[in-house]
Amino acid sequence: MKKLIAFLLLFTASDAFSQSAFNVGEYFKFRIHYGVVNAGYATLEVKEGVKENKKVYHVVGNGYTTGMTKFFFKVNDTYESYFDKATIKPYQAIRKIDEGGYTKNQEGFFNQDKNTVTVKDYKKKTEKTLITSENIQDVMSTFYYLRNHPKIDVLKVGESVTVDMFFDDEILKFKLKFIGREDLKTKFGTISTMIFRPLVMAGRVFKEEESLTVWISDDSNRIPLRIKADLAVGSLKADLEEYKGLAGPLKIKAK
Repeated sequence: MKKLIAFLLLFTASDAFSQSAFNVGEYFKFRIHYGVVNAGYATLEVKEGVKENKKVYHVVGNGYTTGMTKFFFKVNDTYESYFDKATIKPYQAIRKIDEGGYTKNQEGFFNQDKNTVTVKDYKKKTEKTLITSENIQDVMSTFYYLRNHPKIDVLKVGESVTVDMFFDDEILKFKLKFIGREDLKTKFGTISTMIFRPLVMAGRVFKEEESLTVWISDDSNRIPLRIKADLAVGSLKADLEEYKGLAGPLKIKAK
């Protein structure tokens, strides 16, 4: 459950993007299922913020369990990111999580000129500065960076886009593999989608590296419509329940 929420609060360019797939006011709400059980919800919202005396994107993601799932395993996660409107490079990342009693309260402050990130851990009362790559992303900005990536529309089946992502005190190579296209039936109607598989760590939570599948609208918005995770025990699925504030109209083939 918590890994899927992280990816929801989930999904080497230095030039400005000519056209953005998203804008201030965009909002998503996902319903998360574990089998037939409604396990919880996750939301993503793009707001406007200010960093270094200029307007930036401020994205807030929340994930939480509901009903009986909350009784057995309570999750209440918040991820935030402040990133540049032109380059999508992050200035600050916030991570506050409570997952069955496991908690974290961290902030990362990025210096893109010096290629460093300073991590403040308010639970452990520690602070450290790490060297990063030139075009580092945080877990939230990665999702928005990839939606704007110029290669997304021209990828061939089996090809991938790789991003350096800072997460949990580590610099990870986040790889997004293109699987193909499919018409997906949703509560909004049938929508043409692109299918991707982020590479995840196989082991205790996921069955294998390609256990996570994401369906993205095949239009200028590139919004996530469905996410499915095959776990070591069972599977999780998240479907888009509500949206508003898209940069362009969502293309629906049939109601």
